[in-house]
Amino acid sequence: MLEIKPEIPVEGLTIAEAAERTGVSVHTLRYYERAGLVVTEIDRTPGGRRRYHHRDLKWIDICTRLRATGMPIRTLRRYAELVAAGNGNEAARLALLEAHRAETAARLAELQDHLARIDHKVTTYRSRLAEGSAEGLWDPQP
Repeated sequence: MLEIKPEIPVEGLTIAEAAERTGVSVHTLRYYERAGLVVTEIDRTPGGRRRYHHRDLKWIDICTRLRATGMPIRTLRRYAELVAAGNGNEAARLALLEAHRAETAARLAELQDHLARIDHKVTTYRSRLAEGSAEGLWDPQP
């Protein structure tokens, strides 16, 4: 998990500083807010500039990880809505996360199967090349 440094100034971080700390772009941070993916309203300076706090960075980390595992925006938005609504819907949140976990685990198992097949081909090529023979390797020529 992303280690969010606790030494955030009381007044918060600028959007550029938050982007640097979380590893996402300024554009992505603005998009998350526009798309309804944030759970608390982002603080603003008297001049209207965004200020991010520790809770915001932790939420961005969660969003980034869920997106990286393929969670659709609409599902992430639903999760954010549930979290923002507060206590009382934890079972719905859990069901959403469990469904996403199951989908992610299935994709991971499929990737592991693909990797095993690639590893087999790599092993075959290495052994044949070590023997000095390309016999039995794929050849596009008839």
